[in-house]
Amino acid sequence: MRSIGDMARDSGLGVSALRFYDRAGVLVPAWVDPVSGYRWYEPEQLEEGRLLARLRRAGMPLADIRLVLASWSGADTDLVRNLLEAHLRRLEQALSDARSEFSALRALLDHRENVMTSLRIAAVRLSIAAPELAAALDTVRFAASTDPELPMLGGVLFDIEGENLHVVATDRYRMAVAHAGIARHEGSRVQVIVPTPLADAMRALLDGEGRVWLSVDGDRVTLEAGDRQAAGQCLDHDFPDYRRLLPRAGGRRTLVEVAAFRKALEAGPVRSGEAGAHDLSVLRVDDGGTVTLCTDGDDDPNRVAVNREFLMDALAAGARDRLILELGAPTAPIAIRRPADEGTFSVLMPVRLED
Repeated sequence: MRSIGDMARDSGLGVSALRFYDRAGVLVPAWVDPVSGYRWYEPEQLEEGRLLARLRRAGMPLADIRLVLASWSGADTDLVRNLLEAHLRRLEQALSDARSEFSALRALLDHRENVMTSLRIAAVRLSIAAPELAAALDTVRFAASTDPELPMLGGVLFDIEGENLHVVATDRYRMAVAHAGIARHEGSRVQVIVPTPLADAMRALLDGEGRVWLSVDGDRVTLEAGDRQAAGQCLDHDFPDYRRLLPRAGGRRTLVEVAAFRKALEAGPVRSGEAGAHDLSVLRVDDGGTVTLCTDGDDDPNRVAVNREFLMDALAAGARDRLILELGAPTAPIAIRRPADEGTFSVLMPVRLED
């Protein structure tokens, strides 16, 4: 017989997915240990598991999957074929509808591009304390995207307004925001996206305690530190309005000791997301303000799943012994804030649990 781990590996379904399909009565193990609760599967159930994984990847509804699995081994295949054809028609219709909507959206974007005023201006030169800019870059660097399909996220946003330089990076699944003080900028708001390699080169110059100069001239950005400089072209894209992505206040907050929390994450229970691609930590904050790592049997409706690696990165980037962990609804972003500087923070998107 196959253990649940073997079944997960060979079928393409995560362990948590197999538990979910057991509880749903879709793929029930042949035997469950009455003492440990461990699930075991007959060898012939592997084909069912692989079939189930294919149907889920194709997006078939669970009710139809039940019928396909129940009819798969029968001599009459008409029901299975009809269910597959019906689902394919739904997918084709949904794709047609999506194409129509995207065509309309592209037309709207074309219109907006013709009337929008860019936030980039001809020339700006600002003085910034080197340690502040270094800390800001260290805080956000981990969240910069490496996805070639989204080049506008493959850099760090420098957002200059008033007396603040906000530094922002996001890869869609996480976002980090930090700030550095500047001499008051009296002009209009300025935004430039500094490519990640150039941002890294700038960070390498920030090894002193003095002030550095940041210059923007059209599509070129330069950082001067004494007689050294890093310069290059800005990314020719508009960064998304990160202010609309900021988490709303009102979530459950707890102050965590970072070292102890990291150890708990490393040793604590781990789950798999729907695709089984990442290790997840499932968290909840108790009424007393204590953060708990949930096990598989914990069905608290307020629990939130998060990519464990991303959470560890955010804790490291927070660069403090203590950080504030802020959890909202299971579908709301998770925020990691500094106690004395809540304008510098990371945001992590939650991950949907199979069950």
